[in-house]
Amino acid sequence: MSFAATILTLYPEMFPGPLGVSLAGRAMERGDWSCEAVQVRDFAKDKHRTVDDTPAGGGAGMVLKPDVIGAALASVADDRPILAMTPRGKPITQERIREIAAGPGLTILCGRFEGFDERIFEAFPQVEQVSLADIVLSGGEPAALAILDACIRLLPGVMGAPTSGHEESFEDGLLEYPQYTRPQEWEGRTIPEVLRSGDHAKIAAWRKARSEEDTRLRRPDLWERYSDARDRPASGARRKD
Repeated sequence: MSFAATILTLYPEMFPGPLGVSLAGRAMERGDWSCEAVQVRDFAKDKHRTVDDTPAGGGAGMVLKPDVIGAALASVADDRPILAMTPRGKPITQERIREIAAGPGLTILCGRFEGFDERIFEAFPQVEQVSLADIVLSGGEPAALAILDACIRLLPGVMGAPTSGHEESFEDGLLEYPQYTRPQEWEGRTIPEVLRSGDHAKIAAWRKARSEEDTRLRRPDLWERYSDARDRPASGARRKD
């Protein structure tokens, strides 16, 4: 079954964009996934095809109109998840990406201007408000491309090695261990001896230790969650020290 992505956007020409090349592009050529970019402006009823208006209560910028966005969402109502890209949303996680990639596809609604009329989410409670990170972009399209890429690379057959999608950052709650390759020595720096030892048990232990150390130092938020999960027994209660 092909993974089907529908993008509701004011800029359909941005898709598939970079996803039309490399692994994602070849997967699209094989029919592993498809991408339909839908012009939101087509759902406006006035002759100017207006999609936004001034904020109620005053303020800078423009807000996407609920009647236009609602009609666009209604046109793609199906069983696929619907993500609305907004800085007010919950940051997407690798766990959620893996869940989506295991399904039939998704619809992504790209925000613009000052965002969406809140009534959209009241009328369509199934819509997940998500963000890529704690940053503000000019629109939801770049974030949508990133989320699509994260999903596509997990589809069966897209990556070469079956384990490629598992030995990576965030898959087990940790950052990935450091990587090295030839030449063995570069500008006076050498590949760690353990990686040249051929002892797979020692290599695995070194990689796990480096993943834990780097996560603790670089991402204390991830480390706290990882530590909580690691220290919690099967019953769900936190182990007492």
